[in-house]
Amino acid sequence: MRCELEFFKGAELHLLYMARRLREALAVEMLLSQAEVEYFVEPGPYQGGLIFTRELTGAFFYVLPADIPRAREVLVRGRYKPYDETVHHGA
Repeated sequence: MRCELEFFKGAELHLLYMARRLREALAVEMLLSQAEVEYFVEPGPYQGGLIFTRELTGAFFYVLPADIPRAREVLVRGRYKPYDETVHHGA
């Protein structure tokens, strides 16, 4: 279920997914809400384009660390690839 940032009371949130298109963001919101996963979503910039890169705006989805396994499972069942911190940070 979509929550405002204040709901998490300063807890550390982890990036779960970044949607590049509005339709994709709405579908992810529906999946997470139906599964009753508490999440925060905010718009943010990302670099897009192959030859000519430009700054675009995406929807960044965040969850509490304890909810990551269940939220990732929900996304995978919905055929979305969750953010993998180990791939993006080389950990």
